[in-house]
Amino acid sequence: MIENVRAGLRSVVAVAVTPFDADGRVDEAAYAAAIERLVHGGITAITPNGNTGEFYALSDGELSLAVTLTRAAAPDAVIIAGVGHEVDRAVRLARDAARQGCDGIMIHQPVHPYQSAEGWVAYHQAIAEAVPHTGVVCYVRSPRVTAESLAELTRRCPNVVGVKYAVPDPVLFATMTTEADGLVWVCGLAESWAPFFWPGGAEGFTSGLAVLAPELSLELLRLLQAGDRKAALDLWRRLKPIEDLRARDGSEHNVSVIKEGLAQLGLCSRAVRPPISELAQTDRDQVAAILKSLG
Repeated sequence: MIENVRAGLRSVVAVAVTPFDADGRVDEAAYAAAIERLVHGGITAITPNGNTGEFYALSDGELSLAVTLTRAAAPDAVIIAGVGHEVDRAVRLARDAARQGCDGIMIHQPVHPYQSAEGWVAYHQAIAEAVPHTGVVCYVRSPRVTAESLAELTRRCPNVVGVKYAVPDPVLFATMTTEADGLVWVCGLAESWAPFFWPGGAEGFTSGLAVLAPELSLELLRLLQAGDRKAALDLWRRLKPIEDLRARDGSEHNVSVIKEGLAQLGLCSRAVRPPISELAQTDRDQVAAILKSLG
């Protein structure tokens, strides 16, 4: 299972959305349909309960249900479930994911306002040691996380196999990949940054856009792997408008844009949970125009 995670990270890791029904509950049928769309589009690695899945707005029961639905709809995919919050809860979620047959877990960035280097290592170590036969991916969003900390963590926990790096600094990223060996490095800033992280050592990238257009995300991966810089940047420019819309105003509509696209495709409702909000009509119109441009 651990080697499956390494292989899965060297691709497009799609971060699933969590659709809600009219009563605000997880819409199981819509969830399954969205996952099946990914699989039919060629996606082989999926993260339920990522940030695009509204991880922080879901209960433990809903997080477990999302894993169940993902595993059922994508039995042959590499499933890397998001876990996090305080250590005890993260361990419970990690063990539940392992029990359900997930290949790996992705440990969300700690949200505690006060963190030390040793504390960061200890947090991840406690979770990784709870699931020793499951591959572990660290989600890094802070430039304060160092290569030394990652190296120490992998020394203590050999099942830590990858890093989802989401600091928008390609130079720092290249430095990190050089100084911390043995890990699979993934661009955690999706298609917008993947072409610029690739020369620094990225071997895959995470994607919310893949929920809408898996073939295009996979085509970008293929071009990057082939070293076709011009074609990759041509496709990047084509994908940039929807990623810019998601990133606007501190990424406040990161999830809403993807759900709006799915709603316009007739796959699920546009409903999101606070502190996220649905798009205004002008932005809905922009999503419609972008979907048309993407074919």
